[in-house]
Amino acid sequence: MWRRLIDDEVQDRLGRLDIPFNRYGQDPFGISREHLGLFYSALGVLYRRYFSVRTVGIENVPPSGRAMLIGNHSGGLPVDGGMVLASLFFDHEPPRHAHGMVEKFAQNLPFLSSWFSRLGQLTGVPEHAVRFLEDDRLLMVFPEGARGTGKLYRDRYQLVRFGTGFMRIALQTGTPIVPFAFVGGEEAIPTVYHAKSLARLLGTPYFPVTPYLLPVPRPFPCDLWYGEPLRFEGDGTESDDVIEAYVGEVRDVVADLIDRGRAARRARREAA
Repeated sequence: MWRRLIDDEVQDRLGRLDIPFNRYGQDPFGISREHLGLFYSALGVLYRRYFSVRTVGIENVPPSGRAMLIGNHSGGLPVDGGMVLASLFFDHEPPRHAHGMVEKFAQNLPFLSSWFSRLGQLTGVPEHAVRFLEDDRLLMVFPEGARGTGKLYRDRYQLVRFGTGFMRIALQTGTPIVPFAFVGGEEAIPTVYHAKSLARLLGTPYFPVTPYLLPVPRPFPCDLWYGEPLRFEGDGTESDDVIEAYVGEVRDVVADLIDRGRAARRARREAA
């Protein structure tokens, strides 16, 4: 029944994914082909029509093999993660599927937790990250964590502290890092206030309140910029000073991509 809801283009691109589905439509990590089909059919509408995402530098993501995608979190909801997944599926040749590291609280949300696992989006613990990378998959990480999506509109595009765990894992597994910047998320869902009592009731780190009250993204055009792969020397056992310096380099590249993306948007508006 559900297969009739899967777009023909999505069916074609699913068939070209480098994922070893078995005869039941599942891979060794529990990813469901049918769930992916429904997910990407809906995501494609958001990517192409609702947010009208303009993607730059998608060729910087390798066509095969392991890579870690590192970028900024933006907006009161993780719209950015969905748009990154959509860009890799619809605009990358060949299509690729990325695995995200989900905040632990999300695994306690009814319905969503089972869907996350069927889509290959698992709890953000080192063991999961290493398994994906050692199987030559794409791993999407937002080092700002929930602090990133929790930024208020007045602090838009200001990067908060990056965690360092991703760098040790990248070094341990010999994985190149592909930096990216998502621009437009703060405007799509401008968070002006956090309803803390409601967040505690729902078991979430925050509950975004927008000028129009509802935490629902607006149909605002967004941009996604991918930078060239970064490679660092080491095995993951380096001192904290070395790791923090490496992380600082990645953070600087992401900040530069954000600036380039915002400048390009201003130029388009002025030319219109």
